[in-house]
Amino acid sequence: MALIVFLLLALAVGGGFLWVSQEMIFKGKWSYFIFYLAAFLPFYITSLSIVYLATRSPEVVSIFQIIKELVVLIAVLVFLFYQKKLSDYPFKLQSTDWMMLSFLSLAFIYLLLPIGQASFINKALYFKSMLIPGFVYFLGRNTRFEAWEKGRIFSIIFGIAIAAFLFNLVENYLLGAHLQQFTGYALYNQAINDIDPTGNFGLTWTFETQAVTKRLASFFSDPLEMASSVLMGFAAGLIWFLTTKKEYHWLYLLVMAFSLGSLVFSASRAAFGAFFVMIFFIALVFRLYKLIGAGFIALLGFGLYVVFFASEDFYFFVLDTLTFENTSSIGHVVEWLLALDSMVGNPFGIGLAMSGNAGSVTDDLRVGGENQFLIYGVQLGWIGMIFYILTIATGVVLSLRVFYQTEDTSTARIAFVGAATKVGMLLPLFTANAEMYTYVAWLSWWMIGYSVQEYSLLKKSVEIGVE
Repeated sequence: MALIVFLLLALAVGGGFLWVSQEMIFKGKWSYFIFYLAAFLPFYITSLSIVYLATRSPEVVSIFQIIKELVVLIAVLVFLFYQKKLSDYPFKLQSTDWMMLSFLSLAFIYLLLPIGQASFINKALYFKSMLIPGFVYFLGRNTRFEAWEKGRIFSIIFGIAIAAFLFNLVENYLLGAHLQQFTGYALYNQAINDIDPTGNFGLTWTFETQAVTKRLASFFSDPLEMASSVLMGFAAGLIWFLTTKKEYHWLYLLVMAFSLGSLVFSASRAAFGAFFVMIFFIALVFRLYKLIGAGFIALLGFGLYVVFFASEDFYFFVLDTLTFENTSSIGHVVEWLLALDSMVGNPFGIGLAMSGNAGSVTDDLRVGGENQFLIYGVQLGWIGMIFYILTIATGVVLSLRVFYQTEDTSTARIAFVGAATKVGMLLPLFTANAEMYTYVAWLSWWMIGYSVQEYSLLKKSVEIGVE
């Protein structure tokens, strides 16, 4: 059975790779790389698990592992090749460009300098994990799409959101178990990542709550990645709901409902908090101040329910979470304190591959690791963390300006989803190495890049009009 699934998977992944490669190389459509990433990244770890389960070969797994980076690198090379005279290519840097370049340049310097105890290979692998999202942003920054091509990327996002929830239903009501218990997830982690199975379900502790109930992940790598990813699905469904004719509203309501359903199945407190942060942000964007008021009333109502009507177990679950006495919360605080202590003692950082949960970071060297901001702060110092924060902040600001100013509805949708997703990801970034969630992280960076390009064009048109 595993072999049959592997063959079908190899056909789908390999066929998709060949199609997008020929579109990029022979037709010059290098921007099509984003279609492949959007369709492949949600299934990435599940694909690797099935490949190892069927073949027991790390070498075959490594072929599938490099495909996502290979697609991005081919797109960059094709982009460069198809420029007739690269020196004449118009590229006026905006604030987000400067922040991204500063962040990556600092990381490159730390790669070359003899800082930290990690090996050069591990540092190079970690730098690669930072550079590829930068390339994705750069490619988005230079993408020119027709309306139907922008619609295609959203179609994939909608399809992923719907499929994720349907898989959750299968897991919860038909299988009564995690999908990962059948895909070789634990075996893959043990053999490739040197991570032994933990928890009551033979996977990792991430797949269960303190009450030993299942936290589902659908086909994503874990429940936390799924929870973060469906935030993007919800934002996409919402903006299409608000910008299309009423006869199509049912589809986008379905996408939003399914995204919320997956959020419930993930049982991620950070993602629930992130959802409300994103709703607050959306209310501000659309100036829906009554919605903000309703949100505060709902929050007050929830508090009253917990205090007066909820079961004792739920009451103490909420209380322990808010007071950081929950085991998971305590773990986050300990990691944050370790990271902050390192940053205070080493304000210029301790080097690449010294923090976080990436595969290139060895456990005996790892300092902190459950806060994306502090992870970069530990490695690159305060200035590196500030560059990262400013990259996100300026990207959100410029995307919002595009959303308000552009007359192209499909571009406005991309700008809105990019900004809303980055804002919604703020809480997951505080509690996880969330840049490793490649589907939501890379796609939102592409959207930010696409929005910054549109901002540059809008700014140029205004300057020409003034002249």
